[in-house]
Amino acid sequence: MSGLLPNPELQTSVLSICLTSITLLFTIPYGLGAAGSTRVANELGAGNPEGARSAVRVVMSVAVTEAVIVSGTLLLSRRLLGRAYSSEEEVASAVAAMVPLVCITVVTDGLQGVLSGVARGCGWQHVGAYVNLGSFYLLGIPMAMLLGFVLKMGAKGLWMGVVCGSISQTTLLSAITFFTNWQKMADEARERSLSEKAMESESRSLLE
Repeated sequence: MSGLLPNPELQTSVLSICLTSITLLFTIPYGLGAAGSTRVANELGAGNPEGARSAVRVVMSVAVTEAVIVSGTLLLSRRLLGRAYSSEEEVASAVAAMVPLVCITVVTDGLQGVLSGVARGCGWQHVGAYVNLGSFYLLGIPMAMLLGFVLKMGAKGLWMGVVCGSISQTTLLSAITFFTNWQKMADEARERSLSEKAMESESRSLLE
């Protein structure tokens, strides 16, 4: 959509730099989410709801700390970010103006990356899909079009739409995680595990 904005070369360059940076920075919370997913799944499979709850608390604490450090560092070095990608002063200045919004995205993306990992560990892949669909396709993209084109905020407007979607995604996943009945999740995980073992045993006996 940035190609349809006034001065499309500048707008596209700025958004490309911001997207590249946010993708690089997302590798850390993505790894935390993968670790959290594995830990939560293991604890639930072992019938240990308190262990699963503790794992969520620990990984979320690490995610919050990481997000604050990274976003703070990025904000302080905002005038250097654009120059790392382009020698054009206009591009560097435009990127520096976008960095505060990028910092918000670093925080929300970091938290949702970990919360998505927790959802996978609980077997809620379908829930994550619905949250993503609603947050970005029903809220984020319409907001981006409204701010970017109707209100003529340009690249900032498009990015603010993405931020709205990310905030919605993080809020919904946080609420779902907060109100989770971990004992019930552990019981269901144990039942699935026992059912799978029974099926494997039955298949093995038939083969013999």
